[in-house]
Amino acid sequence: MQETSAYQTIRFEVADGVAHIQLFRPERLNALSKTMLMEIDAAMNIAEAQPEVRAIVLSGAGKGFSSGFDLKDQMARNPKGSQVWREILDLDFHTTMRFWRSPKPTIAAVHGPCVAGAFEMALACDITIAAEDATFGEPELRFGAGIVTMLLPWITSPKHAKRIILSGQDKVGAALAMQMGLVSEVVPVGQQLETAMKVARNIAKMDPELVQQTKKAIQRTYDIQGLESALATALDIDHSIESHGSPDKVTFMDIARDKGLQAALAWRAQRFEAE
Repeated sequence: MQETSAYQTIRFEVADGVAHIQLFRPERLNALSKTMLMEIDAAMNIAEAQPEVRAIVLSGAGKGFSSGFDLKDQMARNPKGSQVWREILDLDFHTTMRFWRSPKPTIAAVHGPCVAGAFEMALACDITIAAEDATFGEPELRFGAGIVTMLLPWITSPKHAKRIILSGQDKVGAALAMQMGLVSEVVPVGQQLETAMKVARNIAKMDPELVQQTKKAIQRTYDIQGLESALATALDIDHSIESHGSPDKVTFMDIARDKGLQAALAWRAQRFEAE
């Protein structure tokens, strides 16, 4: 087993031909900060460069996979202006798409909350193993933000994608996610990582060139349909949204800075009827 400990927000190890990246901010439900995104990117560089790594598993420590992009981090940084937002969104997008674009198979092991940017990261993985307690969704529009990596319409039907995104759903259960095609398999709580690692180890036993070329052939199907172009356009739209700042987002962040993030989340929740 090879372990790399030079990280603040993730854990990274390699064993049996599998690289395991674990999101490791359990006290913050593994919120995706700038530091975490950069460390994920660095770990992916190592995993892709090592010939002995033949599959990559992504999981989360603690009570859930991840709550998505770190709003407290954004509050502290208070980004403003087109250039600043371009850098933020490009990092988010690039890191998420590492799992889609990687020549090596990527597998997400999900439990608990997996929403917003974290949901997009799980969607970017080739295979997603979900525990029965996993919940998915895209709540961004409910507090005036946009979607950074618009993969959802490519993974499920337009009706499901629009229902989740336009209504800001963030509690899509594992069973429904399976019906929608958002996950590959649902397993009992606590077995998601074990199952993902087993799948990864079996992939690692195959001819790596064969596996990588076959993944390339599958991805080519999406390339022909224009996935990369569509994602780039969606990213540009989100950049326009974030750099201009919607009134809802301004109010949400003002409340968060004045009264705390929990108060802002409560403000968001009280605006909408229970579904």
